[in-house]
Amino acid sequence: MNNLKLGIPKGSLEKATIELFAKSGWKISVNGRSYFPDIDDQEINCSMCRAQEMSRYVENGTLDCGLTGKDWILENESQVVVVADLVYSKVSKNPARWVLAVPKEAPYRNLDDLANKKIATELVNFTKKYFAERNIPVKVEFSWGATEAKVEAGLADAIVEVTETGSTIRAHGLKIIHELMQTNTQFIVNREVWEQDPWKKEKIENLVLLLQGALRADRMVGLKMNVPEANMEQMVAILPSLQAPTIAPLYNTDWFSVEIIIDRSQVRNLIPQVIKYGATGIIEYPLFKVI
Repeated sequence: MNNLKLGIPKGSLEKATIELFAKSGWKISVNGRSYFPDIDDQEINCSMCRAQEMSRYVENGTLDCGLTGKDWILENESQVVVVADLVYSKVSKNPARWVLAVPKEAPYRNLDDLANKKIATELVNFTKKYFAERNIPVKVEFSWGATEAKVEAGLADAIVEVTETGSTIRAHGLKIIHELMQTNTQFIVNREVWEQDPWKKEKIENLVLLLQGALRADRMVGLKMNVPEANMEQMVAILPSLQAPTIAPLYNTDWFSVEIIIDRSQVRNLIPQVIKYGATGIIEYPLFKVI
């Protein structure tokens, strides 16, 4: 039997990744400190590793595919195939940002002001290349963690750190003066597997299809309501939907059942509007996949 070797990121993305797979139809069970979680699919073998290392293992064939950040693909300069962007996070639904941060009271205002200064970061290779491409000489040192504290301790003049909201950076008395890049989770595949193994390629395509469907559904809801026939034209004119509303007559009445799929953020404004046109029996319900 063929088996797909799938890498699951260990660390900050671990829980969100396992939840996404659950919504997509795969149950992944992590047993204690095991690096080989169980999955309810006999055609997949799971391994866990840090997102920082994932692209290297996929590139060298230890893993067929996996999930990691765009930032670590660039940091490792890995030659892998990026099959899909999967924007999901424990904090927000937006891409994370790698930013340059300095003390609030520091005179630094832009990249040039950091010339000949010391920068602490976990993203060493990318940061060196970023400044070199702009002909700004800096000293970049690797940070094992607690990077925000490096400036306060006098170990660095600035940091390059990843953030989603910026709150941790501000809490350490720092300010952001430049954004180096935005990053999000990407589904990556070994190039040889993608180009030469039809069975694994199809398995990966089906897997990604359902992961993307679950992510899309997470942002959307279904809305169902009953609408009087006299107001149908006005009602349809204001209803957003993926393509068009689903409309069906109610038995032995001059009313219709109307159903739409919309972005979750639209509901709070839409419900008061449809009530004005006589809508009743309004039901909002969650979705599991939108393909």
